[in-house]
Amino acid sequence: MAVPWVYRSVISAPVTSQLPLSSGVSPRRRSVVKAAAATAALAPFAAAALGGTAHAAEPAPAFLHGIASGDPLPDGILLWTRVTPTAEAVPGSGKGPATEVTWEVAEDKAFSRVVARGAVTATSAADHTVKADVRGLRPQTAYFYRFTAGSAVSPVGRTRTTAAHDASTPGVRFGVVSCANWESGYFSAYRHLAARTDLDAILHLGDYIYEYQSGGYPEAKYVVRQHEPRHEIVTLADYRTRHGKYKTDTDLQALHAAHPVVAIWDDHEFANDAWSGGAENHTAGTEGEWAARAAAAKQAYFEWMPVRPSVAGTVYRRLRFGSLADLHLLDLRSFRSQQVKVGNGGVDDPERTMTGRAQLDWLKAGLASSNAAWKLVGTSVMISPVAFGSLPAYLLGPLTKLLGLPEGGLAINVDQWDGYTDDRKELLNHLKDRGIKNTVFLTGDIHMAWANEVPMNMATYPGSGTAATEFVVTSVTSDNIDDILHVPADTASLVAESAIKAANWHVKWLDMDSHGYGVLNVTAQASQMDYYVVSDKRQQNATSRWSRSYRTLNGSQKVERVYSPVN
Repeated sequence: MAVPWVYRSVISAPVTSQLPLSSGVSPRRRSVVKAAAATAALAPFAAAALGGTAHAAEPAPAFLHGIASGDPLPDGILLWTRVTPTAEAVPGSGKGPATEVTWEVAEDKAFSRVVARGAVTATSAADHTVKADVRGLRPQTAYFYRFTAGSAVSPVGRTRTTAAHDASTPGVRFGVVSCANWESGYFSAYRHLAARTDLDAILHLGDYIYEYQSGGYPEAKYVVRQHEPRHEIVTLADYRTRHGKYKTDTDLQALHAAHPVVAIWDDHEFANDAWSGGAENHTAGTEGEWAARAAAAKQAYFEWMPVRPSVAGTVYRRLRFGSLADLHLLDLRSFRSQQVKVGNGGVDDPERTMTGRAQLDWLKAGLASSNAAWKLVGTSVMISPVAFGSLPAYLLGPLTKLLGLPEGGLAINVDQWDGYTDDRKELLNHLKDRGIKNTVFLTGDIHMAWANEVPMNMATYPGSGTAATEFVVTSVTSDNIDDILHVPADTASLVAESAIKAANWHVKWLDMDSHGYGVLNVTAQASQMDYYVVSDKRQQNATSRWSRSYRTLNGSQKVERVYSPVN
């Protein structure tokens, strides 16, 4: 839905003073830094670990919520921070004076070669968040940036521009994450991604925050750490406070300081199973009108995230990484029809939509006109169809929560593309009819890792052919099947995984009980997803290890297992 005031509420400043760019060679890509060396790798960003709730003993102004960059372009980057001008000006309070914030971009972390600087004013109208949309930078180049307010200097961030649109580049590499529930555990997945020096950007596929009251998800006895506010977030002040709490996490701050982030939202940035006119977790009357709640959620999101508002104040937009890859990012909450009730039909109704007409036409046109080697599509919910064979009764409960199943039987997840089959059919037919190859869907949402071929017709697969491939990443912390059942990993999940793969030949692999992240490596020859898992989401010092790798070769539209990650 349109939010016309969002552009005014998010303070965005163009370059106010552009310095000549010095010559130099872009830093060479280095191999991944081992997680054991994370502390050393993050030394330039150690100050980010000081984030926390403001109190009277702290000097003012202060940068308590870290810094961030996002939506990289060949000639620019979007910078973000939040300044706390006085002790009482905590997120969502509406308190605190207007404060001038200056920013600098340099070729070196010592800031001896500053290439751009400017100033913007932080006000309570935008919760004292600021953005600077910096242009005039060199393509495919690493830069450092920082902010200043009075005598306070922010942590130093590192970012990177993309290759020129028509430039040939040997590869592009993304960290891929989704579903980070504060109360379910620690964000160690972010720490391990922050430690890497080989990433061009982080792709966050939604559920960056969760809206529930404390103890609502997971149950209070399983809460690892409490979020703020304690109640379910409904108002603008609530959403601002929750975003502010997340931004005090040291691992999240480290991630933002180390890499540019490209983000889309899913439902929990609003409320569970959100659609254009409401949500499963919204009660009109006691929680106000949905339009007001959704507008508040969007305003807070654009204030607190390094994201450029796109069409009608939404997040669907397109970024390009040289001639190698176009990245099409979707908004699957603002325009969708209400989910149907499982078993009541309606999933094939052509009058119902997941994307909205304008967004689907935009996506189809972008895919058809793209001359990039790879067409990447960031989708917050899974596009591959899923059918279910026979499952033991004890697995139906957790699968109800994860996949939208009814407790008394088996059916599709109506919150995913399975609930909006006409949109999916139109999109897949478009890929087939136009001969569009090398389309890779990148997905989050369901707290599991999958590697899928997207069939033209599931009932006749593989004979009907494959339209695209899909890599789904698991959650950073949000509960999956073994968490819900509170049993050791690889127990109940193995039964469910076997049943799903037996009924869905296009599913080449799935992991239903790990937490972690993905690393997508795109070259002219292949797109490969390396899946990593963390040892224990409830431990702040959790380790990380490589789990599996799958790839699709240029022109094949098939998924194959690879027995080592890309170095």
